Amino acid sequence: MYGLCDSFGCSKNTNIRLKLPAVCFIWQIAMIILFGIFVRYNEESDTHWIEHKKTKRNLSDIENDFYYRYPSFQDVHVMIFVGFGFLMTFLKRYSFGAVGFNFLIAAFGIQWALLMQGWFHSFGTGKILIAVENLINADFCVGSCLIAYGAVLGKVSPVQLLVMTLCGVTLFAIDEFIILNVIHAKDAGGSMSIHTFGACYGLAISWVLYRPDLNQSKRLLGSVYHSDVFAMIGTLFLWLFWPSFNSAICSHGDGQHRAAINTYLALASTVLTSVAISSLSKDKGKLDMVHIQNSTLAGGVAVGTAAEFMLMPYGALIVGFCCGIISTLGYVYVTPFLEKNLKIQDTCGINNLHCMPGIIGGIVGAISAAGATEYVYGSEGLAAMFPMVPRLQGGHQAAGLCVAIVFGIGGGIAVGTVLKLPIWGDPADDNCFDDEVYWERCCSSGHQ
Repeated sequence: MYGLCDSFGCSKNTNIRLKLPAVCFIWQIAMIILFGIFVRYNEESDTHWIEHKKTKRNLSDIENDFYYRYPSFQDVHVMIFVGFGFLMTFLKRYSFGAVGFNFLIAAFGIQWALLMQGWFHSFGTGKILIAVENLINADFCVGSCLIAYGAVLGKVSPVQLLVMTLCGVTLFAIDEFIILNVIHAKDAGGSMSIHTFGACYGLAISWVLYRPDLNQSKRLLGSVYHSDVFAMIGTLFLWLFWPSFNSAICSHGDGQHRAAINTYLALASTVLTSVAISSLSKDKGKLDMVHIQNSTLAGGVAVGTAAEFMLMPYGALIVGFCCGIISTLGYVYVTPFLEKNLKIQDTCGINNLHCMPGIIGGIVGAISAAGATEYVYGSEGLAAMFPMVPRLQGGHQAAGLCVAIVFGIGGGIAVGTVLKLPIWGDPADDNCFDDEVYWERCCSSGHQ
């Protein structure tokens, strides 16, 4: 299943001078038209707010949702464009591709996400009404596509990435709608809908696009000192802002407050166990920068679903403790196993940072929901937190996790099959992980 190019005897053509501009222009014009037809400001971002606030018990401007949500939106936005982008700069010759293509697919993805999520959540009203919470949800949607990008980093063209994002956002919107609105599972930080789906989607695409001769680019599949430092900048941005990510769309008040605390503690715990296992995995106890860049974030992923639950501070620490161990061991043992036995070439190790912790997060959410009691939550708190009785809610949480896995794997295989067509300008096996294929170097563009 190596590819149609081999079957038809054609060579790789990485010239995207017509393909990439055509896709960018056509799709952006389509966005303008669709936004013109469907998208409007909601009552809190429209000039009619001045009338609306008078009819709603004399609201003040400070009670506009913008002032509650915008700080979280800023943090999430930085994570998407800076955190994810710089985290992928570890490859010695792919920093332009990591940050630049991250920028491209995120900018396109947020527009398509606003439409897709709007159609699902505003179906029947005729218009999609947007405000700051819609922007946060669009960033979440794009986050799943950036996770998937990590699996194929350095092996695909920007045109393939745009197609992958178009399809990924569409699948995410359906997946999210089923999990949150049909099954009625809770997933504040997206352990299931964002991380598990995004990782399964990316891994399935990588499996379909398997390159048996990728070792021809093995010399480039590594880091240098400065590339690891840049990647660590991405890690720190993600680590610092993850409490905002998991709490951004929680209900105002105790839920949002609790989600930030639980994430904060899980992340702190993960760092220590990641460092411990990284040291134990080396003969002389030296630390591996790959583990520190990635596994230290696993606690934030795993605590996402249950972030607003009464997980308790010690429970959040336990989740982080376990995920630091599991994620680091994943980089040591699971990544080589996946490539050797399952033919999954996972450039960034998204299985270890997003897939396994995301599944753990779904399981933690199901157990926490099923074990919720009136004694812990209070009668009103329990009713406000869960739309159904705890034992039934636990089952629905587990069902939500299954939906995310099925949509990710099934969608990834389908999209990967399309991306396998020899028309997208992807690099040859001996040209992977080198962004000179698609980027001008500074010295050749007039920079001093």
